[in-house]
Amino acid sequence: MAFFSLDDTIAAVSTPLGEGGIGIVKISGPQAVPILRQLFVRPGEPAGTHGDLPPRSLIWGHITDPQTRQAVDEALVVVMPAPHSYTCQNVVEIQSHGGIISVQKILQLTLSLGARLAEPGEMTLRAFINGRLDLAQAEAVLDIVQARTDAALRVAVDQLGGHLSAQIRHARSQLVEVLAYLEASIDFVEDEIPQQDILGPLSEARGAMTELLATADRGKIYRHGIHAAIVGRPNVGKSSLLNTLLRGDRAIVTPVPGTTRDTLQESINIQGIPVVLVDTAGIRSAAEGEVERLGVDRSRQALQRADLVLLVTDGSQPLTEEDWDIAASIGNKTVLVVINKCDLPTHQPPPGTLDQPTPLSDAPQIHISALTGQGIDQLEQLIADTVLGGQVFASDAPLVTSSRHQALLSAAVTQVTAAIEGHHLSRDADLIAIDLRDAVDSLGEITGETAGEDLLEVIFSRFCIGK
Repeated sequence: MAFFSLDDTIAAVSTPLGEGGIGIVKISGPQAVPILRQLFVRPGEPAGTHGDLPPRSLIWGHITDPQTRQAVDEALVVVMPAPHSYTCQNVVEIQSHGGIISVQKILQLTLSLGARLAEPGEMTLRAFINGRLDLAQAEAVLDIVQARTDAALRVAVDQLGGHLSAQIRHARSQLVEVLAYLEASIDFVEDEIPQQDILGPLSEARGAMTELLATADRGKIYRHGIHAAIVGRPNVGKSSLLNTLLRGDRAIVTPVPGTTRDTLQESINIQGIPVVLVDTAGIRSAAEGEVERLGVDRSRQALQRADLVLLVTDGSQPLTEEDWDIAASIGNKTVLVVINKCDLPTHQPPPGTLDQPTPLSDAPQIHISALTGQGIDQLEQLIADTVLGGQVFASDAPLVTSSRHQALLSAAVTQVTAAIEGHHLSRDADLIAIDLRDAVDSLGEITGETAGEDLLEVIFSRFCIGK
């Protein structure tokens, strides 16, 4: 497949298309520098001359069309010779003004001179194939690009630095040593193979993998975030709460019940957790008109899709039958009861009400005022504690952020456990070795040591072109 060929010279725009201060065209491969020489002209040099291009230095000049000798744009260029470049090949970056036409024109000129358009993720794929990054580090590049909070960025940078890979490799090397011993004892039955303890390294490797697996839920939260649905009956302050959490006027707020007729979605950062807030239409059985009924249906759908539910009630009024119906519809979702309007006189429930069981009797409750902002900081802390289970993020501890990594680690733990049980049951060494080979392969798929072309294509196709 051309996607995996290292002989081609590839080129792509590495900055978002549109108007901006700078646009970058990146070229990687054996013809990167010759292509640049045909395009780049420095002041005082005739077009097409081969002036000196000192490596890793910004050089000012113009990109010109080799056919017409017309200048396309003023540019800075930098040459990064192999192997000290992102792809470990000769890499050229052309930094021009950020206009759509000029950047695209420069890219087309590189293609006309023999480069081909890079596939999505092909630059990073070459870095992986050439040994600059392992597969887990390569995936971290995409996580850095897509990070939505400082915490998500820290986790991705940690993975790019190889901290997760180092733990995976250490556990894998322990399994490989045991596997080598077992295979030697199988192949050389007549020779005296010194007895070796295999339970110690197997148990240690399993323990390390289990500890990594325990971070997966938290790691995926930092990477992907959560969806939090703000639900409640009309006019309890759902849209006001959304605006207060966003620190802006995103949703229309009026005293008229039913103002919100559709779901409204916005993203915020709550203590490093990407949270997608979904403001929903007020849920009531007596919806007025087709539009409000559709809004209520969408609210119920958003409630079902949510990872976390913020059930908003009006603390200045008695609970209504609609409040109870909404609470009952939440089911087993994780829910926080947000009692709004604490700036108004608090309604005192009638005698005996507090003794009655409720669908949300065990759910955390918090009093806030979406109008004044009272209790909002405490609500954000409660959301963070609820989502992370009260765990504090430690920047020096690698987290598993990928569902792929989680599944492979889980498989490896199961396979090592089977090997340990086989040893306890005195099973033949070749049967134990089968489980260990599977575990070694599972861990190798995380770092890329046993990854096939199909897997690589799936992973790198999620990247943008130019990265």
